[in-house]
This record gives sequence, structure tokens and C-alpha cells, in this order.
Amino acid sequence: MKLSVIILNWNGKNLLERFLPSLIKFSEGFDIYLVDNNSEDNSIELVKEKFQSIKIIQLKKNYGFAEGYNIATKKIDSEIYCFLNSDVRVTKNWLNPIIEIFKNNQHISIIQPKILDEKKPEKFEYCGAAGGFIDKLGYPYCRGRIFNTTEVDKNQYQDREIFWASGACFFVRSKNFKDLGGFDINFFAHMEEIDFCWRNYNRGGITYYTNLSKVFHLGGQSLKSSNPKKTFLNFRNSLLTVTKNTPNPLLLIVIFRLLLDGLAGVKFMIEGKPSHMFSILKAHISYYKNLIKVLKFRYNNKNRKIYNYEFSIVFKYHILRVKSFMNLKKH
Repeated sequence: MKLSVIILNWNGKNLLERFLPSLIKFSEGFDIYLVDNNSEDNSIELVKEKFQSIKIIQLKKNYGFAEGYNIATKKIDSEIYCFLNSDVRVTKNWLNPIIEIFKNNQHISIIQPKILDEKKPEKFEYCGAAGGFIDKLGYPYCRGRIFNTTEVDKNQYQDREIFWASGACFFVRSKNFKDLGGFDINFFAHMEEIDFCWRNYNRGGITYYTNLSKVFHLGGQSLKSSNPKKTFLNFRNSLLTVTKNTPNPLLLIVIFRLLLDGLAGVKFMIEGKPSHMFSILKAHISYYKNLIKVLKFRYNNKNRKIYNYEFSIVFKYHILRVKSFMNLKKH
């Protein structure tokens, strides 16, 4: 089974120098591609000089995460794509368990490994942890991470079906990726993998987590959490995702989201972060500007399926003070 590792890069020279050695060491026999989003920091020169086994695809501008990967996959012939962030450290034998799962279960179309924190290796990392889920209102959470609370990895989360896999390390069958039209380029970055997994779920595909493969993610290198643009993309893309894919009454969800996102804006103001409050406002304005186009997708998306997860992770986390995925069903 042919698997290709694809790294999307934009001005990540320092990250490439730090993380590519482990990737090359533990990915022997597999193709590795660097897809460069028109970097200005000599990333390409570094790879050509020091990592000559890596194949390079140069793009003419910064297409972002979603479209960058969509363009790259059209140039790569492989059965399995691994979309890997440039700030991920892989480990020995990280690929073979993934391949075995794909071989043994044709219904599994997406796989995520265990994602731990490069800075605090004993803990799960914010982006993906041990597999993602989403509540009825479109707020994502993970096994091992709910909002800003991450758990220590005690091997408590074993292999199972999940709802979404993290874009930090995202394995997908190329056929499924192409059949679904790739990532939604209107997202640019953030939550496009959740939207993709949701569309895959609605089509009957399975997203899976395995504890047998492990990587470490540095995180926050493209857009740090302090950047208002990240707040804008997260809130806007969350609204787009839930609108496109949920089988639940949309008007009710939007009303709840207006209330909860408004409270998040107030919280940012109290914390002295007015730029983030305005980013939430801009996110809603952008969402309403795109609403007709998104509703057309929703109308044509006849396969929207019910899923049995939390109604509001926000309520569970902030009001009931549930900080662990394992404790969610107890409340």
C-alpha cells in the first residue's frame, strides 16, 4: 500500500530544520513531499541542501492549508495521504500500524494517531489529542482535551471510531479525499479537517483513532492563540461547518451560537482582549455574507446523519466544570 507524507510549509525553515530529521529517519521507504506556499525564508533552499530525499512542490502563492493540500494531492499518486504539520516530531514505527488498519478495514477512510505535546510530552496536545468529537452546536472537543484543559496521557484512550481527526497528523485514503472534493477552500485554515470528516461521516465513512502510532506536536506555529485572526477563523469556520453538515434545526443552533459566541466576546473584553471580541463579530459578519452559498450546500447535502454526542460542551465545561472526556457521560 503506497503512502505519501505531505508537509505544507509557509516560512517554516526553522521548524523544518528541527523536525525533518526524525521524519526522514522513521519514514524510510515512504515518499515525503514538501509543499511550499510561496515561502520567503529560504525554506526551499534548506531542504534542497540538507534533505535531498524530500520531493518539493512549489506553489506560486500562499494558498492556505485547505487549498494548498488540494493542489498538492493532484500532483501526487498515492493510495494514502498523510497530511503532516511541519512542527510535528514523529516516532519509530509510526506508519506501519496505520497501514495495517487501512488494509484490514476498507470502511475506515481517515485515521489519526495519538498526538502528544512536544513541550510537555506527558500530556495530550491541544490539536487532536486522542481523537475529536463535536457537540450539537458545532463546538469541537477531544478525548484528552476539552477547551484549554489537556489531560496527562495514561494510555486511557484506546483505538476506536472518532468523529474528526486532527489536521496536525491526518491520514486519509486518496480515493475518499478526491471523492469528497478535498478540503473546503473557503476555510483557508482551521477546522477544514473537521468539516471534511463530517462530510465523510455523512457519506458513511469512518474516522478512526489508533493508540499504536504516536507523534508529538509543537502547535501554534502558523497562527498563535494570541492572534485575533486565529479567533476569527475558528469562530467563522465553526459556523460554516455546522451549517453545512448538521441534521439538526439550523435556526435553533444559530440562536444558541449567537448567545454563546457573544458571551465569549464579553469574556475577551473582561480579559482585556478587545481585538478578539471584534474578531468574533467579524466572524459572524463573514458567516452571514456567505450564508446563501453555504445554505445551497446544506440543501444539496441530503445525507446529513444524526450523531449521538453532547448537546453543549460549553455548558458541561464552564457550568458543570467537567474537564475530562471520560467524565462527560457522568453528568
